[in-house]
Amino acid sequence: MRVVILGSGRGSNAEALCLAQQAGQLGRAQIVGIFADRPEAGILALGPRFGIEARYLDPAPFKTKLEGEGEQRYIAAVAACAPDLVVLAGFMRVVKPGFLAAFAGKVINLHPSMLPSFPGLDGIGQAFRHGVKITGCTVHYVTPEVDAGRIIDQAAVRIEDNDTVDTLATRLHAAEHRLLVDVVARLSSL
Repeated sequence: MRVVILGSGRGSNAEALCLAQQAGQLGRAQIVGIFADRPEAGILALGPRFGIEARYLDPAPFKTKLEGEGEQRYIAAVAACAPDLVVLAGFMRVVKPGFLAAFAGKVINLHPSMLPSFPGLDGIGQAFRHGVKITGCTVHYVTPEVDAGRIIDQAAVRIEDNDTVDTLATRLHAAEHRLLVDVVARLSSL
């Protein structure tokens, strides 16, 4: 199963996938490309480190979504990798129907809450401020509606009385890494 990862930030979830692949724990999945929408994104450093093509793709003209010329650039670059799965791992743009149609049924996202609770930006902060006792992370198929696609799997994380947003985020990110690796490995065996 050929996997392409899209990200915007430091790439800790992508790194978890790369490390799992290196350790033989990613099933039949093989990461064949990493693309970022920010030229300074840390995720790009994973390419040379793991021997995977990694590059910045200009997402212009929009700042928060992938549409128009930027969307076409992404479709072309991702399609050139012939992916069986596209993983949005900290990709901070809304993907639109054109991209989703190009990779129908192949785009998954990792979200830092137990969807359908706390969709959109800052899922960790939303859960913390709301005062729930259990939050977690979700891997789901991507649809045009933000964080509304069919759920593949979830992992729960308890919010402790002495937690801060930062301590909760640290534990939640560790759960994300485990969940994403597990889901990709399982999907590779289908």
